[in-house]
Amino acid sequence: MSLESDRTELRTILLEKSVKTGDFTLASGKKSDLYVDCRVTTLDARGAVLVGRLLRHLIQEKAASLNLQPTCTGGLTMGADPLALATAIASSLAGDTPPLQAFTVRKEPKGHGRGKRIEGNFSTTAPVVALDDVITTGGSTLKAIEAIEEEGGSIAFVAVLVDRSEGGRAAIEARGYPVVSVFTREELLG
Repeated sequence: MSLESDRTELRTILLEKSVKTGDFTLASGKKSDLYVDCRVTTLDARGAVLVGRLLRHLIQEKAASLNLQPTCTGGLTMGADPLALATAIASSLAGDTPPLQAFTVRKEPKGHGRGKRIEGNFSTTAPVVALDDVITTGGSTLKAIEAIEEEGGSIAFVAVLVDRSEGGRAAIEARGYPVVSVFTREELLG
């Protein structure tokens, strides 16, 4: 399958399962007539396959343009978790050497054990790609970036599934982190 056919199929799944219209209050507190619950798609068997392949390609393309080789990818739980795992699986299945690894950022440090805020295959030896499923204001993504940097990580760039085109990309980029997306609001809604 081609990347374009993967993108078309993923858009169809997102529109069928994840995009809702009505009156919603978003995580940012903003009111909106559009809600995009990507988890319904990213936790769908076929959706996860498509997300992994498309994000892997997007990450490879952006990393090459920046002359970087990120080793892992992840973001704030819960939205970024299926994205990171799908991307790592796609990377492994494609034979990437080494494959991208996945990690997750807790909203708060664990209250027991080692008290870790980041779980999984996080590395501080190479730049990482911060992930998010949807960006609106960029607040959740910036929280993840802050946690990653507090743990000694260096952000290569941010990759998102859907950019709602409501200022989040600009807020993240204003802090010095390039953003790439599989879909913008306009591309998703057509």
